[in-house]
Amino acid sequence: MKVVIVGCGKVGTSIATELNYEGHNIVVIDINREAVQNLSDSLDIMGVEGNGATYDVIMEAGADSADILIAAAAADEINIYTCLMAKAAGVKHTIARVRNPEYTHDLFRVKDQLGLSMAINPELTAAVEISRLLRFSGALEIDSFSKGTAELIKVAIPQESVINNKKISEIDILKGKARICLVERGGEIYIPNGEFVICGGDKISVVAKPEMAAKFFKKINVSIGRSRDVILLGGGKVSFYLAKILLESGTNVKIIEKNGKRCRQLAELLPDAVIIQGDCMDQDLLLSEGIEHADGIAALMDYDEENILISLYLKGVSRAKVITKVNNTSFDLILGNLNLDCIIHPKNLTGEYIARYIRAVQNSEGSNVETLYRLNEDRIEALEFRVLEGSRVTGRQICELPLKDNLQIICINRRGKIILPNGSDKIMPDDRVVVLTSHKGLSVLEDILKH
Repeated sequence: MKVVIVGCGKVGTSIATELNYEGHNIVVIDINREAVQNLSDSLDIMGVEGNGATYDVIMEAGADSADILIAAAAADEINIYTCLMAKAAGVKHTIARVRNPEYTHDLFRVKDQLGLSMAINPELTAAVEISRLLRFSGALEIDSFSKGTAELIKVAIPQESVINNKKISEIDILKGKARICLVERGGEIYIPNGEFVICGGDKISVVAKPEMAAKFFKKINVSIGRSRDVILLGGGKVSFYLAKILLESGTNVKIIEKNGKRCRQLAELLPDAVIIQGDCMDQDLLLSEGIEHADGIAALMDYDEENILISLYLKGVSRAKVITKVNNTSFDLILGNLNLDCIIHPKNLTGEYIARYIRAVQNSEGSNVETLYRLNEDRIEALEFRVLEGSRVTGRQICELPLKDNLQIICINRRGKIILPNGSDKIMPDDRVVVLTSHKGLSVLEDILKH
């Protein structure tokens, strides 16, 4: 698909990178010549210098033949206006990045009048992801499929677990209602078969319905209970959105923020939260505010370096699950060696969410990938396919299908019923099928076959 992206900042760059990886035809626009040049050169895409909110510039970028325009400039008002101009230019779908909480709250009222296909708020998106991780405090990562009816949850296996030193074929605790489908060990990743032996210290990914996953982890001695007391370090937009979500679920929330004016704003906006004015890097303050007893702590300050340093400190003094917000992707190589619990990249999440929307648009035009997650530093992909009538994979037992190596069908959603398939199960038209694989670029379900 042809996609025009207005804005070459961190969010625009993340979106362009994600969509370019998936093979879309990308054109970027920015008023900053150097930003356009750097992004277009690094991704080998077309760049246009100019004001992306003007008709002439978006037409120069080919808006009249574009399938989607994404407005990711610095100002919300400019992004909304850009989408209006894009609709006038004939763009089919428009997406605006909108960060202001007041606009986010009201935008649904005028979305149709503006012709917006989607509005995305990076901070709200990050808050939603963090809240999911805190729902299962012992989870390292959670990805959902089929509108949340099935989840892929990553945990670490303690030495005292009942599945330590057991073959996967021997682990049938819930009679096939939970499945281990990915294992990390010593930097290596495995899509295991029944003979694979689980060891203490492994990180495993389990697919199951949410309620079944909780029962499975309890039976294998993995603590994964919901966070009930959460401390948020920093009082920015992510903290505000996250606190609202957590408070609505009955979680106790404490926010520590250095700026007095912001503390007063938060106290007014979040009357059920405890707001503390203080320096989040002050170790004595953190100890006095109960970090040792918290279930979850999120480092959400403005500076990545502070979030990383305080997260390392917290791992040594608190039993809490620690979530670290990092915006700068250039830290990724360093972060991989620090053994932090969970790292959230708000800008990357925005690109991933938009890519999912574009896949849904493609879905109506012939493709059948509905959801895609890149796992383990992009080495593994989890894809959800919609099964089309007449597909070569239907009507045959899975054990009869010539599946590619390093690929596993981990879940089938059949009209809301979740099936963790074995070799005798069959794929039927209109099923939703989740596939885990190390192969890249699968676009239709038939790509899972060797020939």
